[in-house]
Amino acid sequence: MRFSLFFFIIIPFTELLILLEVADRIGALYTVLLILATAALGIHLLRQQGLSTLTRFQQRLQTGAIPGQEIVEGMIIAFCGALLLAPGFITDTVALLGLLPPVRAMIAKRILRSGSVFVSGGSFTSTSGFHHRETRQNEGEIIDGEVIDEDNDPRLK
Repeated sequence: MRFSLFFFIIIPFTELLILLEVADRIGALYTVLLILATAALGIHLLRQQGLSTLTRFQQRLQTGAIPGQEIVEGMIIAFCGALLLAPGFITDTVALLGLLPPVRAMIAKRILRSGSVFVSGGSFTSTSGFHHRETRQNEGEIIDGEVIDEDNDPRLK
């Protein structure tokens, strides 16, 4: 409840107050131009960083490594892209920070270390209602795998 109050009431209200204050100080036209400039910069960074992360993802797959860092960074890039859609300086600032490679890498590493999302032995898992079950042979090579939704699987009831 607190998060929805924060994200849907407090942040938009604060964004509006900041936009009005900036418009009061520099003028409405310059405020709109500033918002458009941050959006253009964000779109440029979004495209550039998205392609860079996709390239690293593909390189890691080709070497047989698990691209866990790249998957989480891709989710952060998508989240930042969504933030860029909202007009305002707070959301644009957070989005632009999230699109900077060192900041994004730090956030992704922290998310992976937290255990809420982790990559292990060829499977990418998050803490949700789904469980991943697999059979392995020797050095992590997956022979057979299956995803089970515990809520909808009649075998588990």
